[in-house]
Amino acid sequence: MAPAFIITVDTEGDNVWARSCATTTRNAVWLPGFQELAQRHGFRPTWLVNWEMAHDEACVDFLRDVLARNAGEVGLHLHAWDTPPLEAVTADDNQNHPFLGEYSEPLQSAKLDRLARVLEDTFQRPLRSHRAGRWALNGATVRWLREHDFAADCSVCPGVDWRSTLGDPAGAGGPDYRPAPHEPYYLDESDVNKVAAQSSAKALLEVPMTISLPRSNITSLVVEAFSKRHHWLRPNGHNGVAMRQRVDEAVDHGRAHLMFMIHSSELMPGGSPTFRTEVSVEKMNEDLAALFAHARSRGCPGHTLGEFALDWRLAAVHAV
Repeated sequence: MAPAFIITVDTEGDNVWARSCATTTRNAVWLPGFQELAQRHGFRPTWLVNWEMAHDEACVDFLRDVLARNAGEVGLHLHAWDTPPLEAVTADDNQNHPFLGEYSEPLQSAKLDRLARVLEDTFQRPLRSHRAGRWALNGATVRWLREHDFAADCSVCPGVDWRSTLGDPAGAGGPDYRPAPHEPYYLDESDVNKVAAQSSAKALLEVPMTISLPRSNITSLVVEAFSKRHHWLRPNGHNGVAMRQRVDEAVDHGRAHLMFMIHSSELMPGGSPTFRTEVSVEKMNEDLAALFAHARSRGCPGHTLGEFALDWRLAAVHAV
């Protein structure tokens, strides 16, 4: 069977990379166009929503319509530095963007509680899917997600070492995901790169990003390791062909899933450092249309993240 094609959108404010004190949400008006593009090819996105977008009227109205039509899913995406309760851990959290794990564990839980409550009250749906802000998943978050009946996380970036990417300038940087599996696995909260010793009713499925699928040729692996080249299933303005190659690799190697991601602000000209102009966004949309059409032509079924996790658990039960 062809791999499931999962579209995830980190639904957040405009050009967060600029680290402005005042976050705007103008990109909300570009969301329906992406939804329509995905639907045209039979896919239903998972919109992973952060604090400011949960309070944007246009975004909320759009997502309520998506949910009413069962055309997608809403999940949780937390930026620790601007999600209440606010308590600084650096000289300037808006500038430094600390990782959630750099706050005290009670404050981590309080931030997750607050955003989850807003999302569930706004959309009147239980949350099942999560991606950590800045890809920084930790054991405390895994415990919180399990306690709150989340089904899936999609923060792990196999092969990627984020330790040189800092939050707190005095901190140790982001997580090292180099040992992480490429296939879905139930998370061990003591080490998010490890498969849990046993699954339970509250086990949390990790559905990793699709990045540089492993090669069978040892020389190629060595070259890739030293070059530090990672080929993500996400647009960067010049990787349309490469993204379609990720699909072919997954199909040819019998992978279980393909995890595509994009930031909502990348859908808007000037909303990110990568897509600054209308021309660049138009080219990206052409690349995405070709990618989605190619995934459909290779037989990849569309799933939201929560649906994939449910199907994975049901398949495991039936296999016993």
